[in-house]
Amino acid sequence: MSERYDAARLKRFAADLLRKAGMPADRAGVVAEMLVDADLMGHDTHGLNLAPQYLEALASREMPRTGEPKVLSDTGPAVLWDGNYLSGVWLVRHAMDTAMARAREYGLCALSIRRSGHIACLASFLPVATARGFMMLLFSSDPANRGVAPHGATEPVYTPNPIGVGIPTPGDPVLIDISASITTMGLTGRAGADGERLAGKWLVDADGQASDDPAVFGDGGALLPLGGLDSGHKGFGLGLMVEAMTSGLAGFGRREKPGQHGASVMVMLIDPEASGGLESFAAETGFLADACRAARRPKGAPAVRLPGERALKLKREQEKRGVELYPDIMPRLAEWAERLRVPAPNPIRGKGSET
Repeated sequence: MSERYDAARLKRFAADLLRKAGMPADRAGVVAEMLVDADLMGHDTHGLNLAPQYLEALASREMPRTGEPKVLSDTGPAVLWDGNYLSGVWLVRHAMDTAMARAREYGLCALSIRRSGHIACLASFLPVATARGFMMLLFSSDPANRGVAPHGATEPVYTPNPIGVGIPTPGDPVLIDISASITTMGLTGRAGADGERLAGKWLVDADGQASDDPAVFGDGGALLPLGGLDSGHKGFGLGLMVEAMTSGLAGFGRREKPGQHGASVMVMLIDPEASGGLESFAAETGFLADACRAARRPKGAPAVRLPGERALKLKREQEKRGVELYPDIMPRLAEWAERLRVPAPNPIRGKGSET
């Protein structure tokens, strides 16, 4: 059974681990916050589940402990950084700060990052921008990795290529976090490790048949693009778009055959005030959100749920009741806690207390 942990305590714990592993304290705090926010929102493959991977990268120096991104190009509203495989989570937050300031000046800013470290959960970044009145687009790919087959093929060529979009409304923002593939490599790997099948036939085997068996992924198969065998041309198109928005605009990708896993990233911030104004923008997005919720639905069907609605509700609930971690996450973190001599948090036993 999964156990719950106090969110603030988890953030301090994760920050202490990263700091003891060599990451500067301010950066460790940013990374810890984004990882725990992912777990708060229910994205448990892209939250603290990634912390051991990041700690190992810091220990091996695969992820540099310090340093700054190198500015390769800067025209004002368009910027290109070389991230030198620094923490991708920190790089994206740093890029957001830069892009928000530029968007206030120019109306929008598109900041590309080549050779970024892994950027974790896209959804956790979006509320940071929408709370300040910005619309945000975030794209990521890994040019050193392959997992998704083009529509009609069985060989993996590119990565799931997530797309994040944050849209302010008068109430909660709309938070879109989807991949150009039906599922992710993380979920597929977890299902395989747990000896389970996937919830749907989201993979294609070497013979071109759809499958729910994770073993297919390592045996000549691949992840299917969004839309599956029938409509995968749509996900294939989205995957190509993300490749162009990330590696294409960054000028560094699969053609260079990088030897280290990382990310090509695009962070785009748009200031509605530079167009029709934030008030009019929010009135339009709010009207559409209300119309979607009020749309006629089959008798007995649940209410329409906008993208991000469940994640934000879950986050508010878990901030009060504690974060429910996937069962194998804390044992793996406890090993690092012992290694780095950082006290590990205890699960919540009673209301608002730890033992």
